[in-house]
Amino acid sequence: MSDARLAPREAGSPDPPDQRIVLPRGREIELEDRGRTFVRSVPAPPGAPTLLLLHGWTGTADLNWFTTYEALGERYGVVAMDHRGHGRGLRDGTFRLADCADDAVAVLDHLEVNQVIAVGYSMGGPITQLMWRRHPERVTGAVLCATAATFNTSSREKALFTGVGAVAMAARALPPPLREFTGLRLLLGRAGPDLRQWAVDELSRHDWLQLVQAGRELGAFDSRRWIRSIDVPTSLVITTQDEVVLTQRQLALAGMIPDARTFEVDGPHSACISHPEEFTAALLSAIESVEERTLT
Repeated sequence: MSDARLAPREAGSPDPPDQRIVLPRGREIELEDRGRTFVRSVPAPPGAPTLLLLHGWTGTADLNWFTTYEALGERYGVVAMDHRGHGRGLRDGTFRLADCADDAVAVLDHLEVNQVIAVGYSMGGPITQLMWRRHPERVTGAVLCATAATFNTSSREKALFTGVGAVAMAARALPPPLREFTGLRLLLGRAGPDLRQWAVDELSRHDWLQLVQAGRELGAFDSRRWIRSIDVPTSLVITTQDEVVLTQRQLALAGMIPDARTFEVDGPHSACISHPEEFTAALLSAIESVEERTLT
């Protein structure tokens, strides 16, 4: 691990006065016929699987996973990437979830990683599902966090996923639903100034046109016709106070997947940020469950 940052919290916070963000080493890589993207990686210990971490809409790999990197890297190989249009991800002017799944496999090819347990959070869930469907030989297991098989059946969801054409260019002007989606209310409101500035810097790298396209892609995603055929061990981390991807929608996905195991976090959609210890514990348990079933 490297690139440690010290981010003191504001006085009076009930949290510890200091928080250390420990990020794995990162670098830009060139993907043939795709362009340059940014990845972080940790080599797998002997005999351990590699985790592919796929972040959520409007976030980045670091914003989504910074609270878990250290714990995961102690036990597993880790590959974390920014999706196209997000952070330092690929830029080609278009966004399709299927392309994101193919991008992930191209990253694994570049890093010479053959198979992974794919771990998807929110939008990373559909990307994980599509990666299994399009490249089944690369996925030995799946962990789906705060996600669903479809996102756009209520009027509220239609407004969230298809009505974001006026997304502001500045992070502080993001519509409230999008702040909730990535936990930005916590990072921009309650966290210390160093952590806040770090989050704003992460968001400043986005291509907002592609993020709007990503929202529309999420609104159109529906795996209910084929997700029941998934044939790799799968666990779900369920956020039980989720205001974006409702808990019943997450549980419905779990019910469609053969022998799926569920692990609950009593937190909102941004539980990876707002409840880091609880989320990390549930994530590790979910991964362990998948790992155990791949060995049987």
